Amino acid sequence: MKIYRCVECKEYTMEKEHCGQACVSVEPAKYSPDDKYAELTRKAKEEERTAQGLI
Repeated sequence: MKIYRCVECKEYTMEKEHCGQACVSVEPAKYSPDDKYAELTRKAKEEERTAQGLI
């Protein structure tokens, strides 16, 4: 089974629809050593963690 997140209320569910809205999958993307967006992903995560005071 997959875990989904409701776009409307931000709750996690096992159903494809919740609150009358379609839910999105929360599975991470598959790892690829050829990921051309890896640098952007790392930069975005670093900025997010800095904003949260974790770094």
